[in-house]
Amino acid sequence: MKKSGLWKPVMAACLTLSVLGGCGSSDKEADGREAAPSASAAPSTAATAGPKKEISISAFDRGEVPTEEGSYENNRWTKWIDANSPAIVKWVPVSRGQFQQKMNTLVASGGAPDLIWEYDRNYIAQLANQGAIQPIDSYIEKYSTTYKKYLQDNPGLKSAVTIGGKMYAFTSKRSAESIVNHGIWIRQDWLDKLGLKAPTTTEELIEVAKKFKDGDPDGNGKADTVPVVFNGNAVQIMRAFFFVNESQWYLEDGKMKFGRTLDRYKDSLAFQKTLFDQGLLDKEYITDNNFQRARQLWTTGKAGMYFSSWSMQTEYMDLLKNVPDAKMVPMEPVASQYGKNGLYQELPANILVAFNSKMKEDKIEAAVKFLDWMLEKGWKTLKFGEENVHYKQVDGVPQKLDQDKFRKEVNYVREFPVLSQWDVKPEWFPILEAQDEASQAYAKLKTDSLAVNLKNPYRRDIPYSPDLEEISQLISTFHPIATQIETKVVTGGSSMTPEAGIEEVRKEWKRLGGDNAEKLAQEWYEKNKASMK
Repeated sequence: MKKSGLWKPVMAACLTLSVLGGCGSSDKEADGREAAPSASAAPSTAATAGPKKEISISAFDRGEVPTEEGSYENNRWTKWIDANSPAIVKWVPVSRGQFQQKMNTLVASGGAPDLIWEYDRNYIAQLANQGAIQPIDSYIEKYSTTYKKYLQDNPGLKSAVTIGGKMYAFTSKRSAESIVNHGIWIRQDWLDKLGLKAPTTTEELIEVAKKFKDGDPDGNGKADTVPVVFNGNAVQIMRAFFFVNESQWYLEDGKMKFGRTLDRYKDSLAFQKTLFDQGLLDKEYITDNNFQRARQLWTTGKAGMYFSSWSMQTEYMDLLKNVPDAKMVPMEPVASQYGKNGLYQELPANILVAFNSKMKEDKIEAAVKFLDWMLEKGWKTLKFGEENVHYKQVDGVPQKLDQDKFRKEVNYVREFPVLSQWDVKPEWFPILEAQDEASQAYAKLKTDSLAVNLKNPYRRDIPYSPDLEEISQLISTFHPIATQIETKVVTGGSSMTPEAGIEEVRKEWKRLGGDNAEKLAQEWYEKNKASMK
């Protein structure tokens, strides 16, 4: 597809519906916040016979809304949505780190929003098995136009939202940059100074980390550098080196086995323990729950490798402010004795939007029409902001005008477009980013990082985990027990070896009913494997 054919017509179609005059202007509301982008005087497709219905929808509260922008519930974009969509939308923010726990409480109390969304298919399946959400097949057929056609054009998405033979959620395809998730960054200038090459194996990674610890790579004459820091992705990055994930199922000689019980998992624990025992990880990571310390170590130039996400623009910009000569580059995953695996990659389906089982027919119709509107038009403005204020069109691609302005005024609602048709091409990054020198340098880095992290396929034997309530309940009980054992293995010195740890994990798995879970998983796989191809 030519770039010019993608953006000009769709953005034109979107923005003829509204003139977003309030965004970025000097107009203020009485409370001091910027006025909402104004709706066009021309008739809008959001117009309906009679008043609009109000629907509520969950949102991840990531604590990113600037004070002057308002809140997740009330900001320039919530007003724009209400003016331009076929519904009045009440956003219900829930802390991302506690989303499932708190949503379960809302469901149990009858206070959950009409639309509940997650990236995690297992959670949506759990809600379906509990009767908390309802099938949506007939609603798509009865009320949808845009999404119905989209699903016909993308039939591969159906398996991701089908549970027990019925569809329980709306979804759209992920763009390439959201298929890739995790990433490793390394200080190339540290490698150069110490005469090293980027590690390619787990053994080499340990050796490079030792040199980063002992070789004074920042040149200040003090032993104050930390070889490896990380955000919440780090553990799964280390697991991926060994072709395993603690929450995935694998086909071992045709038999379904839970990742946490495999020998490969034991080897990943041994690797993590080696890093910890030799002081190659920041030992305060145990209490660094929001990873702010790790981020500070990286951005102040005190860390050599960052196990994190594939795109880290803010961290890149902040590092250069503090250490102008720093050279942060993406690093390929390293090989273990099992070979070279890619880092974690998401499935093609993006956000899964489910309907509360308590929703009534009139709200259901409004919700379907809202999702049709979001997929057809709404996502574009919510993703890029107002044309000629936050971006301009360059060769059919929206180019940010000012990175700081975009970060402040648009970025916090990046997950509001729960359905989207965005599909980036890596060569667009230099066009998409602001044109200042630092943003363009990062655009090149981002292009390289995407290529690096798409290069190696990530092992996933089945596209999604068994959606059986018995298995979900067992894993929910098993998880904190296994985590406690693994923490003892990694941080407990000689108190528990990886071999003893995995045996204890397997013992607990068996005690809780793991044998029966594996039997049920095998039956589920045999029943569903034809649809997984």
